[in-house]
Amino acid sequence: METFFAELFERDLLKLKEELSSFKNESNIWEAVNGVNNSAGNLTLHLIGNLNHFIGAILGNTGYIRTRELEFSTKGTPRVALIAAIDKTLSMVTATLSTLSADELATIYPFELFGQRSTSFYIAHFYGHLVYHLGQINYLRRILEWEY
Repeated sequence: METFFAELFERDLLKLKEELSSFKNESNIWEAVNGVNNSAGNLTLHLIGNLNHFIGAILGNTGYIRTRELEFSTKGTPRVALIAAIDKTLSMVTATLSTLSADELATIYPFELFGQRSTSFYIAHFYGHLVYHLGQINYLRRILEWEY
């Protein structure tokens, strides 16, 4: 069953690729500013890990093993590698979400984060997480590359 969730994730994962491509200075992808803990690169790795774990491994049975600590400690991954990882994540997310039936969306999500909730509740939560960090990446890029 095609779901609107797949369409939303596709739209905003493509926007994530656009944000990374918009950095004029690639090294700024790994920079942060005072009061900001994470760079755009680390937020990107975090989003990739989150989606591959909570949608890929749990709903799609991909076998993905998450190492969350590396999402925040890894530095300097080339932009092209980040974009390739986003593409791979996008393919997995849309394939997984597009196959979920209405009954599957209504079932209890098989991993408890905030209590027992439906799969659709958690998918909406993961989408909100994506767009939250996407906004941070956009704002960080504009701060780091602001021109007079």
